[in-house]
Amino acid sequence: MKTLTINLPDNLDLEEFEAKMLFAGQLYEKGKVSLGQAADIVGISKRSFIEIMGRFGFSVFNYSVEDLKREIANA
Repeated sequence: MKTLTINLPDNLDLEEFEAKMLFAGQLYEKGKVSLGQAADIVGISKRSFIEIMGRFGFSVFNYSVEDLKREIANA
């Protein structure tokens, strides 16, 4: 796994866990990492990540409208 160091302004009130959740959630929503990989970035279980995602405004379902239409048509 790669290591990333980010310098944040001192006046930014952001805990490490929150920063990891925001980063991992964005990567997951953009399809860059799987759900399990996003959970690993944060250092929690996949189940915990799923349960916490909503608090950060992320959805477990990262399907585009086109993907959803295709799934419905194939059902």
